[in-house]
Amino acid sequence: MSRTYKATGINLKTQALGESDKIVTILTREFGLIRAVAPGARKHNSSLGGRSGMFVVNELLIAKGRSLDKITQAQTLKTYPGLAKDLGKLAASQYLAEIVLCQALSEQPQEELYELFNEHLHRLEAVSSANPSGVLAHLAHGVFHLLALAGLTPQVQVCCLSERPLKPDFSDPNWQVGFSTSAGGTVCLEAWERLRREGEREMREMRRDQYPMPNAPSPILRQRSVQVPHAQTVVVHRQEIPVISSRLGAMELALLQHLSQPEIMQIDTAKDHHWLSVEQILRQYAQYQLGRPIRSATLIDSYFAANHDATV
Repeated sequence: MSRTYKATGINLKTQALGESDKIVTILTREFGLIRAVAPGARKHNSSLGGRSGMFVVNELLIAKGRSLDKITQAQTLKTYPGLAKDLGKLAASQYLAEIVLCQALSEQPQEELYELFNEHLHRLEAVSSANPSGVLAHLAHGVFHLLALAGLTPQVQVCCLSERPLKPDFSDPNWQVGFSTSAGGTVCLEAWERLRREGEREMREMRRDQYPMPNAPSPILRQRSVQVPHAQTVVVHRQEIPVISSRLGAMELALLQHLSQPEIMQIDTAKDHHWLSVEQILRQYAQYQLGRPIRSATLIDSYFAANHDATV
């Protein structure tokens, strides 16, 4: 078996090793996620220095090692210089990379994930730096598509409780719909309120049966007076009342529903705060599904907070 192999991949993460090396985590088309040493990459004149940077796409020749493989040759195929020149774009790219790192498998082809990630980096780079909403919109679009590829898409077209279609009502400025992270998507607030009232009524009835009024026949005695051979315990399951994580207005729901489309559509009436709401909803949902926080999301918060202060 050959001790070397070729792969095409994009760098997702780097860390220092020793005095001059780097460990690079790479998403490859052919072998999924791999970790390899870039020897001497931190030296001033190293040929692997620039090629081991974030979001650089290389054609690689890699030698197998006992614990870590080693990059022996790298030829750069593509870079995304526009991402490093804009803090918002860079933060959004790192955000998407964290999700990819959680999803990618090792020793298995990951061509679809590889292509999708590169496509969304290309779209982010093309966004005008004067358009913060565009960065948020493309970030939300990328998160939604990555979740969809993993089979973790949140339900945004119908109510998770009633399964009835949800349509934003722009005629009512107070119209809202809920989003439940644990239930997996959007929730009609009327259906949720009805379920909550039914749950409260059941709890009252259970308390009444448990602590009956004085002189009232005991429900326990009534049960004992009935001779039922081979009696079995009947367990009644009632629908859980999901926790409402967020409440969305008509615009936020419309934006969320649009994210399943192949291309993002810029809606002129959508403001920064609408896209921020959508991003935060997707962030909570992604963190819940992936079982870990998205650390780069704090950079998104600080960047857009600073951008807001600069424009006020």
